[in-house]
Amino acid sequence: MERACRNTRSLRLNIRFVFGCLLAIAVVGPALADAFKRPNIVVLLCDDLGYGDLGCYGHPHIQTPHLDRLASNGIRFTDMYSAAPVCSPSRVGLLTGRSPNRAGVYDWIPEVGQRGSVGRSMVHMRASETTIPSLLNNAGYQTCMAGKWHCNSHFNSDVQPQPGDFGFDHWLATQNNAAPSHENPRNFVRNGQAIGRVERFSCQFLIDEALTWLQSADRDAPFFLYVPFHEPHEPVASPETLVSKYRDVARDEDEAQYFANVANVDDAVGRLIDGLERMNVRDNTLVIFTSDNGPETHNRYASANRSYGRPGKLRGMKLHTTEAGFRVVGIANWPAKISANQTVATPISSLDFLPTFCQLADCPSPSQGRLDGINIEPVLTGSPSNQVTVERDRPLVWAYYNATNEARVAMRSGKWKVLAKLDNGKLAKLQNVTSKNVDLVQAATLTDIEIYDLDSDVSETIDVAGRSDVPTESLTSELENAYQQLLSDSHVWSGDK
Repeated sequence: MERACRNTRSLRLNIRFVFGCLLAIAVVGPALADAFKRPNIVVLLCDDLGYGDLGCYGHPHIQTPHLDRLASNGIRFTDMYSAAPVCSPSRVGLLTGRSPNRAGVYDWIPEVGQRGSVGRSMVHMRASETTIPSLLNNAGYQTCMAGKWHCNSHFNSDVQPQPGDFGFDHWLATQNNAAPSHENPRNFVRNGQAIGRVERFSCQFLIDEALTWLQSADRDAPFFLYVPFHEPHEPVASPETLVSKYRDVARDEDEAQYFANVANVDDAVGRLIDGLERMNVRDNTLVIFTSDNGPETHNRYASANRSYGRPGKLRGMKLHTTEAGFRVVGIANWPAKISANQTVATPISSLDFLPTFCQLADCPSPSQGRLDGINIEPVLTGSPSNQVTVERDRPLVWAYYNATNEARVAMRSGKWKVLAKLDNGKLAKLQNVTSKNVDLVQAATLTDIEIYDLDSDVSETIDVAGRSDVPTESLTSELENAYQQLLSDSHVWSGDK
């Protein structure tokens, strides 16, 4: 009898255990499923934003509460780099994960027929390039772009590939800048159809488009959203309600317009984040905010009178191979996976987006074409107490033949920044590499090596090349090897191919 009672009690306990397990699975199952879901991915790209232009990067006046909140609830990168110090090659590098020189995009691309386009109208991101949206689209992601394209000269034409040819299901774009300014632009094209004047500021219109697309998207499939803002690139125009907030702290009306321009982008980002939360997709959405290059030089050209971007402590500006040319703001936020309150000094590049996104989306990286980026998922999913660094199998290298400063080639390797001229600065500035000048480019040698310790000298003020405690010879050799490899794989334009 006693054994029978014990068996009965055991049976009851087993039943309770099984029932408890089933109940736990029912309750926890959806959470576990969410944990293993592929994330939605959003890339927000500013145009000519300075490293020191956000509140969380030290600007004393511009108020950017939405971006500051994204940074405080995620990662603020101190050493984020763009793929180039100017717009078109930077965008091509971001989308392909490859140095833009490999794609043959060496400088900004003028629209065909525009002044300065002679000899460069052939330049575009070729159909052979594999891009983030095409890879993610093939992996089941819904894809959308809204903003500045600037990856071809023949925009909205069958002559060259368009956004839709690179994997975007839906696209709203301009070839280059919003025209005539950010206020009420009239040069947008949606999926091949010009839409005329828009009664809106550009950044807000892009978020309108993004939110409308998201509302119509399939909630059971992940999405990739790319929003390359036009702001704060000239011609700058901002809402009066924001401009009025900055007149007392700005040096003049033009600077108040610039401050308000950045603040307007912040407001637009806030609207997008609110929309993601309303759709209940925010938790599993990775949001990255960055810039295509550093800030424009004030009054560098006639209409750059409102270019008041700040490089912070960095040396140079846009078009420079010194740090301010391509060290940019970088924020990553992903509530489900990224821990809050992180400031990460690991060098990161927009070239890293493609291999990282492929890893997160569980899709293979391109099998053809050399990638220059690496998978930085471990950096994203680390924590303040256990920050992870990633080792690159090659350094970050830039070759910008139209640089404002004389050093045309630059490298970041660990804490070291290395700069070099070509033929003692005698090689003329070039906007493109073609069959007519390629021999000159390939024959030019790296000279006048400069080395800076960015850990102690982020402003690049003290050239330490040749100092006994600096590995000058090995760094010079590393730069020469990396540059020659890049040069040998750079696309050379001939005719229209």
